[in-house]
Amino acid sequence: MATRPNISTTPVTFDLPLDLLAKIEACRKTLGSGSASAVIRAALERFDFAACQPQVTPHRQISVRLSLEQRTTLKRFAKIKGVSVGELLRMAVEDLPRTKPKVKPPVAKRAKKASR
Repeated sequence: MATRPNISTTPVTFDLPLDLLAKIEACRKTLGSGSASAVIRAALERFDFAACQPQVTPHRQISVRLSLEQRTTLKRFAKIKGVSVGELLRMAVEDLPRTKPKVKPPVAKRAKKASR
């Protein structure tokens, strides 16, 4: 039976896309690591944090007012789709057209001539 090295660890929870989870699993099998934690620890040991240039998209938290119906719909679909309400809001905003949709201007009515 393999013994664990005497290392003090602490849990860290984070989200990863499924393709990275699959990569962790593949590395675990290839390296013969016993756990995803061992793969992550190995990745952290070899990663050059000083030289990395993360692509950061600035975020800003906003508060908006929604109707009860819209809020209920968001919460229901978030649960159905297994995503956060914020993710659905971002998707809705991303789906907006970039420019104002072209709308035909209303036909101007001709002014009646004043009778003399």
